[in-house]
Amino acid sequence: MTTAKTLFDKVWEAHCVQPESDDFPAILYIDLHLLHEVTSPQAFAELERRNLSVHSVKNCLATIDHSTPTSAPNAAGERDYITAQAKNQVDTFLENCKKHNIECHAWDSDQRGIVHVMGPEIGATQPGKTIVCGDSHTSTHGAFGALAFGIGTTEVGHVLATQCLLQRKAKSMRINIEGDLQDSVTAKDVILHVISTIGVNGGTGYVLEYAGSAVRAMDMEARMTMCNMSIECGARAGMIAPDEITVEYLKGRPHSPQGEDWDVAISNWSQLPTDEAAVFDKEVHIDASKITPTITYGTHPGMAFAIDASIPTTNDESDISSLEYMQFSQGESILGKDIDLVFIGSCTNSRISDLRLAAKIMQDQQVQVRTLVVAGSELIKLQAEAEGLDKIFKAAGAEWREPGCSMCLGMNGDIGKPGDLVVSTSNRNFIGRQGKDVRTILASPIVAASCAITGKITDPRTQEKAA
Repeated sequence: MTTAKTLFDKVWEAHCVQPESDDFPAILYIDLHLLHEVTSPQAFAELERRNLSVHSVKNCLATIDHSTPTSAPNAAGERDYITAQAKNQVDTFLENCKKHNIECHAWDSDQRGIVHVMGPEIGATQPGKTIVCGDSHTSTHGAFGALAFGIGTTEVGHVLATQCLLQRKAKSMRINIEGDLQDSVTAKDVILHVISTIGVNGGTGYVLEYAGSAVRAMDMEARMTMCNMSIECGARAGMIAPDEITVEYLKGRPHSPQGEDWDVAISNWSQLPTDEAAVFDKEVHIDASKITPTITYGTHPGMAFAIDASIPTTNDESDISSLEYMQFSQGESILGKDIDLVFIGSCTNSRISDLRLAAKIMQDQQVQVRTLVVAGSELIKLQAEAEGLDKIFKAAGAEWREPGCSMCLGMNGDIGKPGDLVVSTSNRNFIGRQGKDVRTILASPIVAASCAITGKITDPRTQEKAA
């Protein structure tokens, strides 16, 4: 009798070179190794030291994103790196990719972008693949039915040298989200609600599968937002079963299978969804209709609540310390709080659908605080400009910048000033994440754009009523 399997089980078993034992982790084959300039220099240096070559160049894909300036180059074509070290980091990475013949999308590529944005949009991310990257938000790619997770610098070197990775198999959790979303509620609100529901450590030791009618109704960009933040509740990865929406998204993209290979791929992908009788280690049920625009109020994504709610009372010392840092009080609403800066971008919310939502809010309006809008890739930037979104942002007084990770973690110099309260569409609100003593509120593009227009924490639903 065949045992019913989850999506996670199927992908894991198809890539398990050697099963784990009590004494040794499993050996997992990796289909796609995504590389960027921050976590790879030490790995390449280790290959050099040990006189090793890259095991499988065809399984590697590289780009530059974290340390890259988002200001336009000057008349001489020079880019304004924050430090000489940042420039050297990028240059060294490009040299390593060239030396090892790795496909790398650098300054001259119209496919360059944030690694978790450009990989899917060129079709390199596909259902059933194992995907790793030296970046915690690799879970983004799980939206396609891939098993995707971040790895450390030592593991980056290991995958470069062997195309395999040592791993213990995680437990499985299905998060069922049923029902219709309210107006002004996006995938970002949903995932913040999920994390606040199960807790910032609620996914630790698990691979999550998002399921239910609300998830099936999402387009691929919304699904990527969901899976992107799986790591923020401690999960190893987040996955969504591939379907017709997945297939339609991938059709015709440069790295997608072509011709007869496409037909074979579709047939294989159709076998991946979780079997009806499969059993998860844990299941969570969420009513999508009850989710409202959601933001964070503390210093980790689990401290999230409905935008019109009051901050919960707590005896937890870490939460109390977090509120002190944020300069908020238990029991208060943060609606109407003055803000200093808005950031719309990151691998969570920098895709064309995110920019369209923000532009709709900013149309014929003026921002009241500094607002950075950063497309996730060159392709998205070109598409946004073709649709005239850049003109809307600039007319509103926002900064339309070059693609990159930008203010999500501020490695390139895009940061706030000490004490600033920032509304950000990124994925982390840790202390100092966006600059020393900067306070971060995570939000959707709709909420962030609404806050930019008012200069305050603003419920987008009140904006719509006022309009």
